[in-house]
Amino acid sequence: MSESSELKDNILVCDGLVKIYKTEDVEVLALQGLELEIARGELVAVIGKSGSGKSTLLNMIGGLEKPTTGRIYVDGHDLFAMSEASLVEYRKKTVGFVWQNSRQNLFPYLTALQNVEAPMYFMGGNRKERHEKALRLLKLTGIDHKADSYPAQMSGGEQQRVAIAVALACDPKILLADEPTGAVDSKTSNMIQDLFRKLNEELGLTIIIVTHDISLANKVSRVIMVSDGKISTEKIMKEEYRKNLDELTTDNLAEVESHEEYSIMDKAHRVQLSEDFLEMAGIDTNKVRVEVKDGKIIISK
Repeated sequence: MSESSELKDNILVCDGLVKIYKTEDVEVLALQGLELEIARGELVAVIGKSGSGKSTLLNMIGGLEKPTTGRIYVDGHDLFAMSEASLVEYRKKTVGFVWQNSRQNLFPYLTALQNVEAPMYFMGGNRKERHEKALRLLKLTGIDHKADSYPAQMSGGEQQRVAIAVALACDPKILLADEPTGAVDSKTSNMIQDLFRKLNEELGLTIIIVTHDISLANKVSRVIMVSDGKISTEKIMKEEYRKNLDELTTDNLAEVESHEEYSIMDKAHRVQLSEDFLEMAGIDTNKVRVEVKDGKIIISK
């Protein structure tokens, strides 16, 4: 696929992202040539251990951090060729953010309705239009009955639903969620996961969720595993599972084989094998034997 075709077909293209954090005493390599493409309208979960680089990736997509080297293209535009003024506009209009901590999402002294209206003041329009749109978004996220409540009067799950409505206020092309279920119980987590799926299906919205919550794999079409600053594996939801997803209960979701797993080969033809694969194959050395048999690549000790 040519570069122009990649940018046309995908809302997000990450090309060779490297991020190095420097202090006086140490350098930390957070991303190591990460490559990623996400199509328009995808619902994606990015999963990895603490320190794997997944939050750094999310911050770059959101225009909050710049790579040491590499490029990010969003909606066909080279994100970090933008001026600072253009990046501010990008963060206001192209991406919506939902953070784990509600204090980052909501103003405590505003009601739910006023919180959703707040971002719209910078987008123009009259007061009546903002009010009506805020009500529609609260209804869409199933929290319109709390329109006149303050954050302190709502549960964690209710606050997150309001936060999602706030993130949708300026009609973003990408919704970014950083550990959105990290501070709620499992029942509320499932409700929020179902809400993301609803928004993805009904609005055609591209949603990227960074999470430690492995259960999200059962609800999203694509799971991206980040390890040591690179994409190691991806899991793609099976079509038959997708068709029956609404009929499955929380109890039996884990009992059904939902996704097919793939290791990722980068542009230099390098494949990163997971620790689980290496352990199952009994490989405990950095040298392996590679051979081709019957059209298959065999890796062994």
